[in-house]
Amino acid sequence: TGSPPSKGGASMSRVARIDSLKDRHSSLDTTLSKELARPAPDETVLLDIKRQKLAIKDEIVRLETH
Repeated sequence: TGSPPSKGGASMSRVARIDSLKDRHSSLDTTLSKELARPAPDETVLLDIKRQKLAIKDEIVRLETH
């Protein structure tokens, strides 16, 4: 314990983070689809989901390019 992670470990950690973000993004897609399928979708909920998806996509792009 206390030793810094190896470069390979840091890379795997980033890959795991990207995978986790992609899973969350997919989950939000499902939530968004369900909300849109409702007779009267809540615009506030839709905006919140879309905002979360955009933030996740931005983080994925940032992690993939660094």
